Amino acid sequence: MRKLFAAVAALSLAGAACAETKLSGQVWTPTRAPVAGARITAVNGGGERVFGFSDPQGRFSLALPAPGEYRVTAEHEGFFPAQLKPLQVGPEGEELALTLEPLREVVERVEVHAQTQTVDMDTTNSTRTMRGEEILNIPYPNTNDFKAAARMMPGVVRDSRGGIHVNGSAEDQVLYTLDGFNLNDPLTGRLETRLSVESVQTVEIASGHLPAEYGKGSGGTLAVHTQAGDNQLRYSATNFVPGLENRKGWTIGDWSPRVGVSGPILKDRAWFSNTVDFQYSQVFIRDLPKGQDRYSQVRLGNLLYAQVNVTPSQILYAGFLVNAFNAARTGLTALDPVETTIDRRSRQWFWHVKDQIYLTRGWLVEAGFASNRTFGREIPQGQGMLIYTANGKRGNYFMDGVRKGGRDQILVNSFPPRFKAFGEHQLKTGMDLDHVTYWQDVRRTGFENYSEAGKRTFRTVYGGSGLLGRDNDEAAAYVQDSWRIAPGVLIEAGARTDWGRILHTWSLSPRIGAAWSPGRKGNMKIYAGYARVYDATNLRLFTRPFDQYALATYFGPNGDVVRGPALTTFEIRNPHLARPRFQNWSLGLERHLPGGFSFRADMLRRRGWDGFTYLNANDRPDAPPPAWAAVNARVVDSLFDLSNYRTDAFDSFSITARQNIRNQYEWMLSYTRSRALSNTVVDISVEDPIMVVNNVGPMPWDSPHRLLGWGYLPLLKDWALAFSVDARTGFPFSARTDDGRIFGDVNSIRFPFYFELNVHLERRFVFRGNRWALRFGANDITNRVNPDTVNNVMSSSGYMRFYGGTGRALNVRVRWLGRVQK
Repeated sequence: MRKLFAAVAALSLAGAACAETKLSGQVWTPTRAPVAGARITAVNGGGERVFGFSDPQGRFSLALPAPGEYRVTAEHEGFFPAQLKPLQVGPEGEELALTLEPLREVVERVEVHAQTQTVDMDTTNSTRTMRGEEILNIPYPNTNDFKAAARMMPGVVRDSRGGIHVNGSAEDQVLYTLDGFNLNDPLTGRLETRLSVESVQTVEIASGHLPAEYGKGSGGTLAVHTQAGDNQLRYSATNFVPGLENRKGWTIGDWSPRVGVSGPILKDRAWFSNTVDFQYSQVFIRDLPKGQDRYSQVRLGNLLYAQVNVTPSQILYAGFLVNAFNAARTGLTALDPVETTIDRRSRQWFWHVKDQIYLTRGWLVEAGFASNRTFGREIPQGQGMLIYTANGKRGNYFMDGVRKGGRDQILVNSFPPRFKAFGEHQLKTGMDLDHVTYWQDVRRTGFENYSEAGKRTFRTVYGGSGLLGRDNDEAAAYVQDSWRIAPGVLIEAGARTDWGRILHTWSLSPRIGAAWSPGRKGNMKIYAGYARVYDATNLRLFTRPFDQYALATYFGPNGDVVRGPALTTFEIRNPHLARPRFQNWSLGLERHLPGGFSFRADMLRRRGWDGFTYLNANDRPDAPPPAWAAVNARVVDSLFDLSNYRTDAFDSFSITARQNIRNQYEWMLSYTRSRALSNTVVDISVEDPIMVVNNVGPMPWDSPHRLLGWGYLPLLKDWALAFSVDARTGFPFSARTDDGRIFGDVNSIRFPFYFELNVHLERRFVFRGNRWALRFGANDITNRVNPDTVNNVMSSSGYMRFYGGTGRALNVRVRWLGRVQK
């Protein structure tokens, strides 16, 4: 009997083995670059569904229940889904080569669906993606400005100076990358680079529990991927005809022509894409008299990107970006007339090269190098003192400077072959080496404060040299395991360590995340995780002790000197400063529904400790100055010492709904409730040694309530409606006294509620064998004035008067989309 049972079991196993078959293959782009993380789904006639994911070499393998006919689909964010005709799979299995077309703007009359019907199970963290065609279709002011487009993503706000803030973080708390390489400004850590919107394939923002490969950005990562060429020659041109505006008389308005060309260098072997953009813009200040109410800006940028398939197993990528910017009268506002402004000039040169080698047995190794060089020039209108009055500024800006920065980066990443152990594991390891440099030659005069009655209350002049240089070396290494327990269960665990020569310490960052997709349809995902993330070392903070020092003089009601000259200087006494760290917790749910609908909800909690800030270490108002300043100063006002005193907190909850209708038509609506707080709201520097007693409050970009929406919807044949809406709580600000002190709680007052509605109509047509798109409409169509400047001097007769805001602006855009394909 025992032998009979054994024989039956053996026959059953043999029958099952014979019944099973295999579907395997590789997923490529049209330029033969492997697509990692693509979801491949096979469905048989009985509705039984099997799915899996491609590895870093694009390879996949599915165990099918039995031979027969299957419908095969391949999907990945940023690509058009590939749906094959019914495929007959025999007992010996089937090998496929699948090609995913990158999402591009749809200009032909074909029916395509850009949105995948399944969630992305290749990662456990919270990621938001904006595609290049969405950036082009959404209407917003300054549509040629990439940073203006970034604020159309939930979680991203743009402040009055144009800086972008991701999930409540400061600009330098985000890692910005271009095709995988660090794009942060070497000095400030901000995103100062200008990118043409036509050159962007996708923008990805990841936050919360970041993968271990990402560091130097507690607020998250903003990754830009460049539009690549293929075997088809493509070209486009936008806004090549300047427009006219009636702003106290007719004048040339904003003109931002852009030209893009992409295609093959050597068919099936090498490809390129190149985008040139030029911008001439005039900014009008409605509250100033004609002739002194405007300033102009001129920008020029070029981004070249190329791919060369050296061999079938080796791909070389390279890119070169150049930016030039000239702006006269920068800083002109209703409270800052022409003589107080500065002329700015800046240049940037950024190039990178990356080599990907696909080894045997599924091993992938990539190595790359990038170099970034920046130049900045600030020229005041004169060499006089800057005068702060109760009703605005007078005189000349007090700083004249030249700044140069640089970053050289080496990246190495390795993807070993997948292996099985209680599921399937994909390891990734890598290292990052950086050398960062900064040099400046800055000369400062000084500034004075006057009361409403015209009495001088305070004066600051500068001593010492503003000529300095500083550099830093940084190193990082990481390892991460993506453990797929089952097709719908993924756990990511990893660790990262960072080192810097300035801090002389290694910092360990553990990461853990999990994602679960219940059922076999793959249309729902629940994800959560934790990460400890360290911020990058900001060179600007560590140059302040080597910069000029300030000498302050205080005046009484009769104009007599009551104190000073009093010294304010900066020091770094502690040689063992800790690296600023954050602990990020995130939780989310994503669900795709029939009809192209999708819904997601996200919660994020960020807590920061050991942040850098300068604290006044002087506790004696009559303390004598050090010997090197005794000639110019009588007493010490402030000795600011760099410390790890700063703490930050950010919490947010957001819900997002969107629908992909057909072709590129879609809409999105999002609401976010958040708060961004710190115990060091005001950053004290030699250029703004502001006096604040209680520095705890909301950050300047804090926006507790925000509603964001946009859409590109079909109307009549070849007509479309494009709209965007941004409604949020006004940004906070502080009240000040005559001598520049903050009165009351910091950032305790807010600008009015912000509301912007942009509505445009677009007509696409063919003329003389070319495809065209004509768009016309209005930005801020409700003509709501959203001020960006306020008189916050309490003694002023104009206290709490708001200025700025452009109001309604008519807009016309003409785009040439290339010749009709025959």
